Amino acid sequence: MEKLINLFKVLSDETRMRILVLLYHKKLCVCQIQGILEEGQPKISKHLGKLRDMGFVKDERQEQFIYYYIDKDNELLNDILKKIILNIENYDIIKNDLETLQKGDEYTEMLKNKCTPSS
Repeated sequence: MEKLINLFKVLSDETRMRILVLLYHKKLCVCQIQGILEEGQPKISKHLGKLRDMGFVKDERQEQFIYYYIDKDNELLNDILKKIILNIENYDIIKNDLETLQKGDEYTEMLKNKCTPSS
């Protein structure tokens, strides 16, 4: 029961919800998420840390960057995100985030190049 309550606590925050929807589509680093959501690095990092600590996202280092992605083993989370995406027309801010993400790899690489790599 605690896992279910934690899932809904996570989903009740707009920023975390937006991050999860983005990560459902693609592995991203903090800078890329920051650029798409137009939020500060500390805020994004704080939310990613919470999502990771709760087991909803995982991370991996690639060269000097840490990329985050959805834990595909969490079926309930993935089902909920899929339903949200299927009804994207009802969620303007998430729709805009995905449209920004769909600008392509060139755009997300440009966002990544604007940030300071992890040490």
